[in-house]
Amino acid sequence: MGTSLSGPEHLRDMHTPDRVSQRLEQGTPQSYLKDMVYGGIDGTITTFAVVAGVVGADLAGGIVVILGLANLIADGFSMAVSNFLGTRAEQQYLQMIRTEEENEIRLIPEGEREEIRQIYAAKGFEGELLEQVVDVLTADEQVWVDTMLMEEHGLLLEGPEPGRAASWTFVAFLIAGIVPVTPFIIDLLTDGGVSSPFLWSSVATAITFFAIGVFKARVVATSKIKAGIETVAVGGTAAVLSYGVGWLLRGVADAL
Repeated sequence: MGTSLSGPEHLRDMHTPDRVSQRLEQGTPQSYLKDMVYGGIDGTITTFAVVAGVVGADLAGGIVVILGLANLIADGFSMAVSNFLGTRAEQQYLQMIRTEEENEIRLIPEGEREEIRQIYAAKGFEGELLEQVVDVLTADEQVWVDTMLMEEHGLLLEGPEPGRAASWTFVAFLIAGIVPVTPFIIDLLTDGGVSSPFLWSSVATAITFFAIGVFKARVVATSKIKAGIETVAVGGTAAVLSYGVGWLLRGVADAL
């Protein structure tokens, strides 16, 4: 039998002095799971919502394709740009707070030392040991500022790279978002068409939702079935609402 990646031997191997030093030198690994899941779910929901709305309004299949693909590109790009700007704004905010802390350390160093002292006193340090901690942390300005960012402001020193976050969002949006429209594209391009393209779209979309949930659960080690059902339920609710709006407004389309 092989050794489990989470077994005692593996854990001991990962915590030798050399391996610990290697991990710390590499820095904090960044996860883009949120961006992929967010993009995939939103891409599937919004595109299928368009499909359901158009079908509910009893419009032609060609309109499903046009509106679905238009939504796929425009909304996917919009989400990617929004993610890029949001992630970059977080980095800019971190830099702003860092600059403020650096200025405060230069202008009122004793006041900033007192903040360090009270922060670590609240953690249980006291007496001579507390003063040693304060002396060590404030001896290096970089360490001092980093400590204030984490302990006083609750900020992470490293975050996702904006370009990668946006790219993963856009790619996931496109891959998942094309699924609901695909049966209608095949229906237009093949002789004889596809029987019940909306049914096939619904089934494929549900499978996609479930797969996204399972993927997320696998990465974070939670229940795959529960996560899959949860994602299907969220997407299904959006689809039902969109279909209902299309059905209620179908008369408006007939009047145009």
